[in-house]
Amino acid sequence: MKILYHMPYVDALNAGRTIYNGYKNAFIDLGHGFETLTAEDDFSRIMDQFTPDIFMTCLGRYYLRYTDLEAIKKHKFRGMKVWVNTPFWRSPIKRSRLNENPGLANDKKLTGLIADGNYGDFYYNSCEQDDPRMEDFTLKTGCPHISLPLAADKIVLDGRKQNWFLADIAYVGTYLPEKRSFFKKAIFPLAKQYRLSIYGQDWTTADRIRGILQKFGQYYHLSFLKNLRKPRLRLADEGHIYASATVSINVHEAYQKKFGGECNERTFKVPLCNGFQITDDVACIRKYFQEDKEIVIARDDDDYIEKLRYYLKNPQKRDAIIKAGKKRVLAEHTYHHRVETILRRSLSA
Repeated sequence: MKILYHMPYVDALNAGRTIYNGYKNAFIDLGHGFETLTAEDDFSRIMDQFTPDIFMTCLGRYYLRYTDLEAIKKHKFRGMKVWVNTPFWRSPIKRSRLNENPGLANDKKLTGLIADGNYGDFYYNSCEQDDPRMEDFTLKTGCPHISLPLAADKIVLDGRKQNWFLADIAYVGTYLPEKRSFFKKAIFPLAKQYRLSIYGQDWTTADRIRGILQKFGQYYHLSFLKNLRKPRLRLADEGHIYASATVSINVHEAYQKKFGGECNERTFKVPLCNGFQITDDVACIRKYFQEDKEIVIARDDDDYIEKLRYYLKNPQKRDAIIKAGKKRVLAEHTYHHRVETILRRSLSA
């Protein structure tokens, strides 16, 4: 089959970059044709030339700036299936988060696009069916919500140790506002005793300002701002970091812990890369992994600190969890598994 993936900026600094590459690598590895549709491309021309069987896009005003709805309607008529990554019906995310979509409940333009039947065939996101943030989505739109959790990219993440990434504690991610109190209380003080390595963006005020300017430039397609920051790590580097750290930190935002219906990519990537992680408490993780056998979950900040110190001192306690966690990911939680779900549902529709 031929898959066209809508990704306005392939070097985005948020999770969209690794999610996109995870799907891309899985589709190609499984023998399917794959093309990317960016903000630089002529939407209708690419559609006509490539004639995709599946089009993957996102529901949001940012993406709609680079979308030709008539072209979608035309290709749906010939049989193309459209998978739409969908925001929460009621979102707890603040509107100041420029790279996040607000909730759909009060957005008549986007809900109207769903209701008219000419946009998506499948509306999905990474949260579970019982997540209260998606309550009323199906009732109000008439379309089912498909749960498609995030996953790990087994093509690019190989889990080999690298000496320059060796650390006692490592973290890869953005310094988001709701995570800062956790790092200040639980993680930064440990740097006095352990080798702490942190990778990502927004860890300084200057970088956060550049990030805001860049998001503004990408939204309005301003060439002098849209590429203001570049990824600091190669995709493969993340796997090397997890493999080379004694413990990898996994921390979610407060709303993820409150609702419990979705977890981040790190949850799956760390074990795939032969890494050991301690994650904070998000309910759905227990659906994906056996607690204390395949993953370690900390109940609160104090428990997190205690478990960090314990597993740093007891390496023999980590080995079985690392092996079991990797086995679980390879069996159920790679992007190959998510692609198989997409293909199966597309063909049966």
